[in-house]
Amino acid sequence: MPKTHFVSPPSHCQLCPRRCGADRAAGNTGFCGAGSTLKVARAALHFWEEPCISGTRGSGTVFFSGCTLKCCFCQNYPISAQGLGKEITVEHLAEIFLSLQAQGAHNINLVTPGQWRPWIMAALDTAREQGLHLPIVCNTGGYETVESVAAWQGYVDIWLADLKYISPALSAELSAAPDYFACAGPAIEAMMHQTGHPVYDAEGILQKGVILRHLALPGHTEDSFAVLDQLAAWNKADPGCFIPSVMSQYTPFYKAAEHGIGRRITTYEYRRVVNYAMDKGLSEGYMQQKSSAKEEYTPSFDLTGV
Repeated sequence: MPKTHFVSPPSHCQLCPRRCGADRAAGNTGFCGAGSTLKVARAALHFWEEPCISGTRGSGTVFFSGCTLKCCFCQNYPISAQGLGKEITVEHLAEIFLSLQAQGAHNINLVTPGQWRPWIMAALDTAREQGLHLPIVCNTGGYETVESVAAWQGYVDIWLADLKYISPALSAELSAAPDYFACAGPAIEAMMHQTGHPVYDAEGILQKGVILRHLALPGHTEDSFAVLDQLAAWNKADPGCFIPSVMSQYTPFYKAAEHGIGRRITTYEYRRVVNYAMDKGLSEGYMQQKSSAKEEYTPSFDLTGV
């Protein structure tokens, strides 16, 4: 008979920097929207991550419901903010991981997994017992605690993390998180310490390491420059310790217009950000084409593969 896992939900949740104390064991939800039962919105091969993640066969991407940030411009807002998802067991999640591996995925890509960490770890343990051997990617908005990064030790091989903002005022306005950089900065340093420098296989697919993403926002190039200054400082202190990825794909989804960013970034704005990154020595990474700002790059959340 297959082993059944019971994960005890937190009775005073401290899994993210908000440390809201929600009694999830009693069925209550905190800021992230996560309760007592694991919820997943989509599981499928994904071909639009960085080339060293998606490769030729795709990244085995699992989108988890809820989010600790809920940015006003989130392209995944149906699952991050509106609760779309299907309640599943730990055992079913393990089956999803194994199915993605059987489909040829280069890795298992966990999107916004932090609020479900205990359940995911149990599923990874089960899947590994049954032959899962792929690298595990933690795809995060960067709003983590140092403790949460440490807790993923032995489970996560690759951190695919955003560094969204430096300005507390901007992160408060767009993500209701004035402490965003105060948390993300030390957490990212912990990620780099945990994985070490990037390691690739013979196909050029990342096996271990950190990719740091920054999404350039319309009207906020100065904060982008501050983010790139921080990336450059990390790179200067330990050259090649992460892979930079500067993105142009911002699209004004969800409540963006209510917060003054209801347009796409201009070519001029994005070129300024890219040129600044190059001037700062961040050329060994990825720079998106301006044409990446298209809605078709956002997957439909129809519970595919769940």
